[in-house]
Amino acid sequence: MKHFVIEASGAGRHALDPVLFRRLKINALAILAVLFGLALGAYYIAAPHLALTEEAIIPAAFLLLVIFSLVLRGLPNHPHQRFGVANVVTSFRAVIVCLVAATVFCARDLSDASSPLWLLVGLVGFALLLDGVDGYLARTLNLVSELGARFDMEVDALLLLVLSIAVYMLDKAGVWVIAIGMMRYCFVFAQIFFPSLKQDLSASFRRKLVCVIQGGVLCFCLMPVVSPHLSGSLAFMALALLSYSFGVDTLHLLRKDEMERVR
Repeated sequence: MKHFVIEASGAGRHALDPVLFRRLKINALAILAVLFGLALGAYYIAAPHLALTEEAIIPAAFLLLVIFSLVLRGLPNHPHQRFGVANVVTSFRAVIVCLVAATVFCARDLSDASSPLWLLVGLVGFALLLDGVDGYLARTLNLVSELGARFDMEVDALLLLVLSIAVYMLDKAGVWVIAIGMMRYCFVFAQIFFPSLKQDLSASFRRKLVCVIQGGVLCFCLMPVVSPHLSGSLAFMALALLSYSFGVDTLHLLRKDEMERVR
């Protein structure tokens, strides 16, 4: 996981002519349609192994459809002639996250089913391992865009929210653990009252490391062998670290805006 605030990528609105942009839309639509179809098949196969009924496939598919629709809407922020393998990787991560979300909210009794829970942990771990691959591919293939950065960020944020809720639902930590998943959305909400928080933040290793720790800790907490006492302690430390990171960035943006006003 890279970032909870969009960084300046150097790419603005779409720079291609209408014909090339139309080809990009067709390319993106075709890729996402194929992924959506494959996802439906994968959801159907995985459902019984995750203690899910066939009806649980519907919310997973609907959530994925919403995500893909928003990606298509954001194509003007992708000034390249093709959708790109980096966005394909992020889309695949979205497929996994939607299945994880459906499992957390729709599984029959996940707490008493250690085998499905281990499979869920495996899916989360795989999604976390893929995080960073999309960004690396985008930079290597010179396909960096605002759309790609935002897409990646929102998939990360959704995964953290789902995982934090899962940790609470499995009684691995108190309701406060959901604050880990809500932090990003609270920051966005705060931008309504503090527009200076909308400013871009430069790349930060600290920020990236903290985000990776959140996903890793929450995934670890979900393991059946981890006691509630241990998971609660680890989640609390992760929340404290995340709060510190957000606090540093928030103060930086507020001070930056104040300095610009003085000038």
